[in-house]
Order: sequence, then C-alpha cells, then structure tokens
Amino acid sequence: MSAAGLLLIEDTPSLQMVYESVLAAAGHRVRAEADARSGLAAFRTEPPSAVLLDLMLPDRNGLDLMAEMLAERPEVPVIVITANGSINKAVAAMRAGAHDFLVKPFDEARLLNAVENALAHALPGLDAANAAPATGQGQSGPLGAFIGSSEPMRAVYAKIRSVARSMATVFITGESGTGKELCAEAVHGVSNRATGPFVPLNCGAIPSELLESEVFGHLRGSFTGAIADKQGAAAAADGGTLFLDEVCELDLNLQTKLLRFLQTSTIQPVGATRARKVNVRIICATNRDPLDAVRRGRFREDLYYRLHVVPIHLPPLRDRGEDVIEIAEHVLARYAGEEGRAFRALSEEVKARFRRHAWPGNVRQMLNVLRNVVVLNDGAIVTAAMLPADLQPDGRPEAGGLVRAAPRHPALPLDDLLGRPLAEVERRVIEATLVLHGGSVPRAARVLDVSPSTLYRKITAWGRAED
Repeated sequence: MSAAGLLLIEDTPSLQMVYESVLAAAGHRVRAEADARSGLAAFRTEPPSAVLLDLMLPDRNGLDLMAEMLAERPEVPVIVITANGSINKAVAAMRAGAHDFLVKPFDEARLLNAVENALAHALPGLDAANAAPATGQGQSGPLGAFIGSSEPMRAVYAKIRSVARSMATVFITGESGTGKELCAEAVHGVSNRATGPFVPLNCGAIPSELLESEVFGHLRGSFTGAIADKQGAAAAADGGTLFLDEVCELDLNLQTKLLRFLQTSTIQPVGATRARKVNVRIICATNRDPLDAVRRGRFREDLYYRLHVVPIHLPPLRDRGEDVIEIAEHVLARYAGEEGRAFRALSEEVKARFRRHAWPGNVRQMLNVLRNVVVLNDGAIVTAAMLPADLQPDGRPEAGGLVRAAPRHPALPLDDLLGRPLAEVERRVIEATLVLHGGSVPRAARVLDVSPSTLYRKITAWGRAED
C-alpha cells in the first residue's frame, strides 16, 4: 500500500485494537483515532490512502464527518462501519459517497477485502465521478450507448457518474425495454473497472437448477451432466463488473449464497471443497418492484438492503420528451445502412405520432417498429402509411404503404380449447399471454404465475421442435 497508510476511526477500544492488528498483519500502516475531532485532525495533517469510519462516534454523526472529509478530498475512499441493526445508515452513507460498508460483526477476510478493493480503485488526486467520461461526451451528456438529452435522462447520467468510482452496488429498475443493461454497461464504462470484464447474466432466462453453476461455476463430475470444469459468471467478472439482470427471479436458496458472496467476496464452485476470493462489483436490475417481492417473501430482505444501495430508475420512453425523435432518427440511419435503404428522415406526421404514442414496450418496441419499416419499405422519408398497425389511427393500417399488421390480442374461446391436447392448450395460452404483453416474457410470467425461466425453456423447446 502507499506510504500514506490507513486512517481508522473507531471509538470502541477492543474493536480498534482488533482491526488495527488485522490490518497491520496484512502489511498496512494504520493510524487509529477514537473520535470525530481527532479523526478529522489526522485526516488533514496526515492525508490517508483510505478511511475506515465507524458511523457511531461519541462526539459527532459519522455521516456528517464523512461528508466533510469527502468535500475536502473526494478521491479518498471511505469504508463505513455500522452495527447490524443500522444497515440503513450504511446504505445512506453509500448514497452519500462512501466506497463500501462493513456490517458488524464481520470477519478478517471481509475487512481485508474491503480495504484492498478501496486501495486498488482509488484515483490519486482525482474524483472519478467528475472525470471526463470515456465516450468523450460532456459532463451532462449521454453515456455509453444511451441516446437522449431529456431532463429525466440527464439525471440518470449524473447519477451514473456520481457512483462510478464507488464499489457500491447499483440497483437498476425500470419497465421492460428501457435499457437497464445499457445503464449497467455505462456504469462499468466510466468506472475504474472499465478495462476489466463486464459479464451480464439474465437470472430469469436460466433454469433454477442451473443458476448456481452459472453464477459460481462447477467442477467436473459434481452433478449429472458436468462433463468438464466450468467457470461461473462471478469468476469470469473478476476485476470487473457482474450484471445480474432480473435479479428478483433468483431462487431463494441461491439468494442466500449470493448474500454470502457479497459479504465475503469469495465463491465456491459446485463440487469444490475450498472457496476462492474474487474482486467483483455487482450491478443488478429488475422490472419488478423489489420491495413488493420482499413483502411477498420471494426476495430476501437482507439481500435487498445489501443490493439496493444506489438505486437508478430508468424513465419510460413516454416520459422522455424529444428523446423519442432523437432515438428514432439515430436508429433509422443505422438500420437504413444495414439494410441498404435510402431512408434519411421521418416525416412530420410520423414524428407527431411517435410523440403521442405510449410506447408500452419502450425503446425495444421502437427498434422493432423501425426495423419493420426499413425492411418492408424504401424511400427517403418515413411516412405514416409505412408504420405498423399499432401506430395507425384506430390501430388500422392506412392505405398506400406496405405494412405488416401487428398481432391482435387473440381471443381464446373455451370451445376452441376443448378436446385439444393439454400441451397444445398450454402453448396457445402462453402465446396469447405473450402477445397481450407485447412479447415481454417477464410480464407474461407474472400473469401466468410462473418463473420467466420456465417460459424461456418452453419457447426454446417449441423452436427446436419446429426446426
């Protein structure tokens, strides 16, 4: 570590002695103080490489002390320490700029891992949240693959930049099709981990019995079908970012193991007898209400608080104003180039319809609409007659353009189902539900009260049977 050393501010003498001993044995130089006044004085006279700060101090609120420290030296990572019953204070500290948090009691491995991560990703003399983004865009401009400069999205970009240098877990919410994976990639892209791997994992698309292996890996012979060692997503993301999409779909048993992973930064592949340490930042996402999943007993409350540290909510497309047109024009140019078409602009009538449309499928729906237009039509200007049926008045195509009719919500009279094989009835009900919900598997799964992974498996099996 650097010569500056660590600053430990802990008012309990026995704990101060234990932490100092563990850190010193690992080769760290530590200066320990017992209250906020002496801790702040040490921070100013002997600037540390990182701070370990107990939030319960005898002479001052730990959050206020951290805020003053970060105002003076925002590049110094602060690891906050709190009691088990005060995890909400730790979450508040993370949102205020802390690098990581430790909940008492924690073990030696967790303490050393938090310190090593903080030191490895500190930016000397520079707050990464204020650093110029790698995309070369302005401080308030779009990040990564995002398009749009509306006020709601500028707030999203600002939050991404502010959390970039931290190890805080980011929890992304938003409707299906709003770009949650793009958001996760943007956080990774402007963080100190940008040169490391970004590993996405859709928890809803993997059968529950295989999820543990997908996340943590397995050894050959550990279960039927394990014909070779497999590296899990957590190990693949070592040094980078692990993105857990549809995290609320995780099996409760795996939620317990994920919580242990977050607390210890160690993984144990299926069939392994020893755990190994990895250095991974977690970003997760869901289109559900995570608190509702907690209330229903489908998501562990302690895991929710561990993950829901820095929430980022992505606004639906209908709330993004002129972003609708900006995205449409950008995508039109890209698709026209890919398909060898001459399109270069949207007509004013098309722009007006795009602004009025509710876009229940958000950006993903717009991509489908424009792909449909570009594939089935040609010309310099996209006209209203070229739009699919769901963007026509009363849902009917206008004359004069070659369009593909959008699927209607199919009626399923009972008489049509009676006398048919159960497998066919099941398939027709599932397909009708998918159409009703714009092709969204997670939404259809909620209506049918099954896991999205169940629907993904059935859809894949139907596709194989038809090949």
